[in-house]
Amino acid sequence: MPYAWPRYPPCASDPCTSRECCGQNRYNTIWPNLIGVHVDEAKEIIMNDNPLVNVVFLPQGGEALEIFCCNRVCIFMDENYLVRKVPVVG
Repeated sequence: MPYAWPRYPPCASDPCTSRECCGQNRYNTIWPNLIGVHVDEAKEIIMNDNPLVNVVFLPQGGEALEIFCCNRVCIFMDENYLVRKVPVVG
């Protein structure tokens, strides 16, 4: 049975140090197809693809959060609420 990360926050990743480990070979950990998609739709897709994560919205050009977390996906959005960077677990 796969490990169930607690909801973010708090950050959880032990013992993983990579996206691949976080996905447990069962869940998506990267969503390149979401570039240009509205953030609400992107969040729904991510949450359906990987129920172990929570989504955090950040402005385009914002800094990625430095602490690696298996239970978090950052969505960088523009002023029109469209995804501008590939969302990844971490």
